[in-house]
Amino acid sequence: MTVGFRIKKTWERISPDLVDAFKPLPVANVGDCMSRMFAGGNALRPMHKDGVLAGPAFTVLTRPGDNLMLHKAIDIASPGDVIVVDGGGDLTNSLFGEMMLMQAIKRGVAGLVLNGAVRDRDAFLDHNLPVFAAGVSHRGPYKDGPGEIGFPISLYGMRINPGDLILGDCDGVLCVPKEEAETVLEASRQKKAAEDKQMAAIADGSIDRSWVDKALTDKGCEFID
Repeated sequence: MTVGFRIKKTWERISPDLVDAFKPLPVANVGDCMSRMFAGGNALRPMHKDGVLAGPAFTVLTRPGDNLMLHKAIDIASPGDVIVVDGGGDLTNSLFGEMMLMQAIKRGVAGLVLNGAVRDRDAFLDHNLPVFAAGVSHRGPYKDGPGEIGFPISLYGMRINPGDLILGDCDGVLCVPKEEAETVLEASRQKKAAEDKQMAAIADGSIDRSWVDKALTDKGCEFID
């Protein structure tokens, strides 16, 4: 086994039913229910127009500026997978452009997350496959390797194991460990229900805002006439 240049072919994925159950939930709600510790970092921004990213992680580690392993990932990913690439955060060379985007769409992947740069920015808006990336660069990549597919990676401190749930919306991206998904799902549903109730109270004018003054008083704030 050559550590740093290897491809794992199979792993357990989060169930499609759980993926679908998470789709209506805001990333912010889900992140709050994991102690706000599993965020992908604010550098990962949507390159597409709109829509939710959700699916099991197909993990890729590549040398900065090189996309050989990403090409292989597109060829072997399963429909519905989210290809997640640790490219070291380097933005000098793009890792993913329009032709690869079209190949990924043809393959049926649910989307991509790249800790690196993309190019052909307009194509991402036109085709609207959910793609998050750290930046944009017109400079093309190299195709020499090395890299890994199917092993744990980390993006800005967010640990990702193959098959974990990747969830993204306009606020950003997070990872839900597949072993914890059912627990996080229930907590996130309760969180959303509570916020929906608050939104209704805001709309009808019945919301109680007395907690603001109480918090200020408890913390020693002085009110001056």
